[in-house]
Amino acid sequence: MQSSKITRKVTTISNDGDSTEKLDELLISSAICNGEDLGPFIRKAFAFGKPETLLLHLKHFTRSKESEIEQVCKAHYQDFIMAVDDLKSLLSEVDSLKSSLSHSNKLLQSASTPLLKALDAYVETRNVNQNVNLALDSVQICVKLIEICCRANFHLSKNNFYMVLKCVDLIENEFIEKMSSSTTIRRMLEKQIPAIRSHIERRISKEFGDWLVEIRIESRNLGQLAIGHASSARQREEELRIKQRQAEEQSRLSLRDCVYALEEEDEEDVSNVDGFDGNEKYINGGSGLLRFDLTPLYRAYHIHQTLGLEDRFKKYYFENRKLQLTSDFQVSSMTPFLESHQTFFAQIAGFFIVEDRILRTGGGLISKLEVENLWETAVNKMCSVLEDQFSRMQTASHLLLIKDYVSLLGVTLRRYGYSVDALLDVLSKHRDKYHDLLLSDCKKLIGEALATENFQQLMMKKEYEYSMNVLSFQIQTSDIVPAFPFIAPFSSTIPDCCRLVRSFVEDSVSFMSYGGQLDFYDVVKKYLDRLLSEVLNGALLKLINSSVHGVQQAMQVAANMVVLEQACDFFFRHAAQLSGIPSRMAERGRKQFPLKDARDAAETMLSGMLKTKLDGFMMLTENVNWMTDEPPQHGNEYSNEVIIYLETLVSTAQQILPVEVLKRVLQDVLSHISGTIIGILLADSLKRFNVNAVMGLDVDIRLLESFADNQAHIFSEADANQLKTTLAEPRQLINLLLSNHPENFLNPVIREKSYNALDHKKVVTISEKLKDPSDRYFGSFGGRGVKANPKKKSLDALVKRLKDVN
Repeated sequence: MQSSKITRKVTTISNDGDSTEKLDELLISSAICNGEDLGPFIRKAFAFGKPETLLLHLKHFTRSKESEIEQVCKAHYQDFIMAVDDLKSLLSEVDSLKSSLSHSNKLLQSASTPLLKALDAYVETRNVNQNVNLALDSVQICVKLIEICCRANFHLSKNNFYMVLKCVDLIENEFIEKMSSSTTIRRMLEKQIPAIRSHIERRISKEFGDWLVEIRIESRNLGQLAIGHASSARQREEELRIKQRQAEEQSRLSLRDCVYALEEEDEEDVSNVDGFDGNEKYINGGSGLLRFDLTPLYRAYHIHQTLGLEDRFKKYYFENRKLQLTSDFQVSSMTPFLESHQTFFAQIAGFFIVEDRILRTGGGLISKLEVENLWETAVNKMCSVLEDQFSRMQTASHLLLIKDYVSLLGVTLRRYGYSVDALLDVLSKHRDKYHDLLLSDCKKLIGEALATENFQQLMMKKEYEYSMNVLSFQIQTSDIVPAFPFIAPFSSTIPDCCRLVRSFVEDSVSFMSYGGQLDFYDVVKKYLDRLLSEVLNGALLKLINSSVHGVQQAMQVAANMVVLEQACDFFFRHAAQLSGIPSRMAERGRKQFPLKDARDAAETMLSGMLKTKLDGFMMLTENVNWMTDEPPQHGNEYSNEVIIYLETLVSTAQQILPVEVLKRVLQDVLSHISGTIIGILLADSLKRFNVNAVMGLDVDIRLLESFADNQAHIFSEADANQLKTTLAEPRQLINLLLSNHPENFLNPVIREKSYNALDHKKVVTISEKLKDPSDRYFGSFGGRGVKANPKKKSLDALVKRLKDVN
């Protein structure tokens, strides 16, 4: 492309033909020398129709180059001639060197002949020496081999099988391969070595079999010992808890004493921990009284490893131990499970204690997965056995015994890393059945205790009796120890029932403790509520309805209920303490008194008996002259009888009934008297009465009010006033009938203040019966000329107004 451009430029500049041809020739020569493409020149020559010019230029270029070639060839030919001359001179020198080397070779051969003879003699002597050394080495090998064989025989006689195998391996690895296959000693060794190994395998297998039998027996003892240590540790913990509760309850002790008690418990706790560590070492085969020797097992395992039979021995060991565990699962049908359960669980516990030790120190004899599989199988079997046995048991104490032992088993094996949640779940599953059986037992025992009720206050002659029957249930009325003999406000059945309830609480807590559930107070409280509200409450109701036949007996039962209410607080606090929660939390969750029905029934029966007795005195109202000419100065006969009876009742009840019960009973009785008086005035049998009769009733009410006021020395003044309020209806009625302005009853303010207990219908009915003295039968003859009473007119007007309002 560049050549064509130059051509065009040249063409444009000059039109002279010669100059152009010279220029083209120069350009072609330059292109050929530079190795450029000649295509543009050829196309240009044909384009202008001058290919001959191009050919001419090329021939001219060829001739110019031929001269240059000739000059180059002449220059190199001279060098070639010089090289040939050099080769000829070198050839002559080589011939002289060859003759010199031949002469030197002859001289060397003539000089080395004696040396070659000496070398042959040396080689022969060396071969002899090697043969002698080989013979000596063989002798030494034989000596060593014989020594090793003797050593192997010695170890074999001493049952040191591992050293025997090491000797045999040494012979195989270092001696047999060095011997000729045709030697007698090699043939003997090749025959005896397998026999020796076979003999060792049989002997060690027998020892291992004996160990399997022994370890099964030792496992039972080991399990019992381990569970025994767990039981001792639990007992120490319980003792520490008791001491701690006692320290907390000693509110009268000084702060220093309390701190000292707590420090002492801490020291004991530390010693218990140390004791457990020592026990663990002892159980695991330390220097204790009972050992479980794993040496035969490890020896057999080591020997089989040496024999190259490690995997086979592992499999053999696992299968045999699995068979042993399966046989341990068998529960004898000839022996009650209650008697055999400790042996059953101790055998399994010992088995897995041994397996844990082997897992940690056996060098891979058994894997963790295999132990876990065995444990899973054992747990499933134990759960199945427990489910079956628990379903058959009908005695709460039997369930508790087995539960306690299973929980100890769980504590023991949990220390070795085994999961016991499935076992604890089985125990929790039968929680309801256990408590149902426990409730049934308590119902029977409480019934038997109440059957011996004599309705007499309990007399205690000794201080230990007071402590056993009163202080132990916190039902004392004073912190001061009384003088003896002491007569308690309750009967003998109360301590008996309290002991049964306390035993129920302790058994319930014992079953719930160590069962995997930390906060179980709500469960214990639920069943305690059932015991109190269903069992004890039902038994007391039955006693009240069937065995109480007198006022004194009813009083004693009512007094007992007050003591039981105090004891119930103790039961819930005791359950909270045993459950490990603060008493304030237990009191915060308390509901109403669980024996409320029995308490109400007792007080209702007592009130009913008193009302029945008072009704007999109120029958004397039949002797009242309702149209008397003069009001009785000292009240009617019935009121005097009632007052005498009430005073006698209070005097007697003070010795039996607590103050709050006596107050409730008197309120009920006075309310009954009040209602009876109103009922007499409302009765159809009473047709009419006069003001004098009303004034007599006023005296009767005053006597009753005076009786209520006189009880202020027993109750508080407010309680005495509360007793008087039970007489409010007859008092307000009498005040209204004797009022100078009865029409004030219609004033809402005055009515709310002075007559709030009156019903206007009753007022109308009773007021209509009030007659003026002039209204006597045949009064028209004797009372003629008597003026009408203005009070009566006002009362009549009130009655009329009330009728209109109604």
